[in-house]
This record gives sequence, C-alpha cells and structure tokens, in this order.
Amino acid sequence: MATILIIDDDAALREGLAETLTDLGHTPRMASSGREGLAALSGDVDAVLLDLRMPGGIDGIEVLRRIRSHRDAPPVVVLTAFASAENTIEAMRLGAFDHLTKPIGRDELKALLQRLPSRKRPISNAPESSNGTLIGSSDAMRRVQKAIGLAADSNAIVLILGETGTGKELVARALHDHSRRQESPFIAVNCAAIPADLLENELFGHVKGSFTGATSDRSGAFRDAENGTLFLDEIGDMPLAMQAKILRALQEQVITPVGGKPVRTTARIIAATHRDLSKLVATNEFREDLYYRLNVVPIAIPPLRERPSDIVPLAEHFLVLSASSGHSQKHLSPAAVQKLSRHGWPGNVRELRNVIERACVLTRGDAIEAGDIDTSGEQVQSLSNSALLEADLPTAVAMLEETMIRKALEACGGNRTEAARRLNINRQLLYTKMQRYGLTDSALSENPTLAVGKDDA
Repeated sequence: MATILIIDDDAALREGLAETLTDLGHTPRMASSGREGLAALSGDVDAVLLDLRMPGGIDGIEVLRRIRSHRDAPPVVVLTAFASAENTIEAMRLGAFDHLTKPIGRDELKALLQRLPSRKRPISNAPESSNGTLIGSSDAMRRVQKAIGLAADSNAIVLILGETGTGKELVARALHDHSRRQESPFIAVNCAAIPADLLENELFGHVKGSFTGATSDRSGAFRDAENGTLFLDEIGDMPLAMQAKILRALQEQVITPVGGKPVRTTARIIAATHRDLSKLVATNEFREDLYYRLNVVPIAIPPLRERPSDIVPLAEHFLVLSASSGHSQKHLSPAAVQKLSRHGWPGNVRELRNVIERACVLTRGDAIEAGDIDTSGEQVQSLSNSALLEADLPTAVAMLEETMIRKALEACGGNRTEAARRLNINRQLLYTKMQRYGLTDSALSENPTLAVGKDDA
C-alpha cells in the first residue's frame, strides 16, 4: 500500500489515475495545481505523479525543484503530454525518478509503482540551463535524454557511443550545458583529425623553447577546459602511445606539457567514438586499462533508422533552421514525409540535415515534394563511411545490398519487376532478398508510393 499524490490540472486525467491507483490497492491524493500540490505534500506521501505543464504561476519543473529540495523527498514521476529533450533532461537532472508521456495505461502504472524506490535524499540542485537541443521523443532518444539528466552534474567520465552522424557532440554539449560547469569552457578535440605527432601538443600544450618553433607557451586543451568540459571525440582513433599518456591524465588528473612540469587538471572528460572499443581491445589496437577507465557512464545513441518516429520532427526542425538562415519557410508534402520515413538513413541525422538543406536550396516553391528529396548523394557518401568500413565483409555486403534494393524500389515507385531489372537480378531473387531485409508487403503497404505497382509491371 502506498499513498500517491497526483498533481495535475486535468480533472479527468487526475480522477482516472486515482481510480486506477485505488484498483491497484493504493491510496490516491489529488491536487489541481502546483501550489495545491505543495500544500498537500506531507510525510505520509510515498510518491508523486506530477504534471509538467500547469497554470497558476508554478509549473511542474518548479514544483519538482521545491519537492526535491526537502531532505526526505518522495520519488517524483513527471508526466507530460508533449515530451521534449529539454524538459526530459531538466526533470531528470533535478531528481525526477522518471519522465513519462501521457496517457499512462494501467499496466504501465502498475509496473512504475513496482519500480519506485523508498524515500531518499535529493540530488543536488544546479542552476537551470536550456542551452542545446536534442530533437526526438522516441523511447530510444528519451533514454538518452534521461541519461544526460542523471549524469550531467556528476564528475564521472562519460563515454558516448554511436555511429557517425548520430549527434555525439550534441550529447556532450548537452551534458555540459545542463551541468554546474556550464559557465566554464567546453573544449572539443577530434582525436582522429589531428596528426599523431601533434596530438600531445594539442592536448597538453608546451612551454616556450621546448622545441623548434615553440616561440611562446601554449596551454593545451586540458588547461583550456579548466573547471569545464573536455570532449575527446573519436578517441577510438587515438594512437597507442598517446593512449598511455591520456590514461595517466585521467587517473592522476595531472598533465605534463611538452618541455614542462606536471600540472593539475580540473576538466571533466567526455569521450566519444563510433568504433567498437571492446573489439579494438581484443586486437590490441586500444588499451584495455584505458577502455575501462573511460567506460564509467556509457551513453549509446541509437542510429536514426532505429527511431523512425524522430525522422519527421528532425526534418521539420532543420526546415526551421534553414528558414532562420535566410531561406524562405518551407513545409513537407505528405509524399515527401513518406519518402523521408522509408529511407534507411545510413548517414543518420547528419545525412537527414544535408538532405533537408539541399531541398531548401533547390526548391523554389513553399512545399517540398518527394521529388525534391534527393538522397542519392548521401547514399554514396554514407556507404563509404567508417561504419561500413568497420563492419566485417558479410555485414558490409548486406548493408550495401539492402541500400541498393531500397534505392531501386524507391526509384521505381515500388514496382518490383522494374526494380529487379534495374538491379540485373531475377524477380524471385529480389523477393527473397526483400524478405531478408524486412521489405515485406506489409511494410510496403505502409508507404503508398512504394506499394503502387509492386506486382508485375
């Protein structure tokens, strides 16, 4: 038995939740505003279900902040009809137990109550920040957003994992912008883009006269990020010799500039890679001790193809960005939305942004049609990217094959006979491969453009 305080201005939802809680054997307590909810909060309340958006001067975030400021605060679950990256991150950062979207079903509520912890001390209350945006409300992206909120105020090393183009630096910047370090520098270093013989100087700096051409002192990225965040992007491409020096810096929080003496470092480290570090460890291409030192708080960003519900919101976001940079405001036609939704996006969010920017530049009208969505240039680029080259041969062949089949079907409007002719394979083989890659009749029927003429031409 638990006493659950429901704070929501929607009477119907409030009463529905109360009825469900009663059926599950719990005692509901209801409040219709933030002020009323704070007044109803007492020592016997075991958990709070809190609406994020409420009228009356005190919104859900402020109510959450005040509840969590109490020493023996109950766990708070934030509810919202329209989840965004900002409110999810902020809610989790301020100590929410979870952040869920309405409506909440009986089974979901029952499972939630079973997961609720006993009362505990609140996490610390850092200044509010709204810098940075991570578009996406899919379950996969909300897990990322929650992880950011939980890890933001920690000093622990975060390792961001994800394919090229998924937005690893955006996650790193969100961790910084939502932390107590937000007023200090955020310094990003791409370890793959700097020659091996210059990387040490870039990270640790040097003293004047330490080598030919060193005409003045250089602080280096670690000291430039003092009290802030140092983002080591593509750390999987760092040379082994440099890995040993980075390991020492992480373990001892001390760096040694070229030609200088050891100096303490106060930067928080966030690393990222598109590579499988465990495989690199197995082939002695990456130090095992450094891998475990980095892999304290891993955050894996899902590829865009695994979160299709985020494709259109991302595209619309990029349309707004394009309009703010001088292009006329455009919108996507239903056919364009279908084409975007069925594309495989091997280049992830970066590919989507390029496609939308290209369409905005090359489309004269206000509406972007399916014919204005050109993914052919991105296909060639993405198939030569590191994700493909890192795969084993069977996987790489399958990726290429699926991409070519999708492209042929798209070009032929879903006509499989014509697609097989373009691919120079017989139609039955095409059917077999379509089944292998999930391009079934049911999948095609969800996209009318592909479904037309899928039988014999």
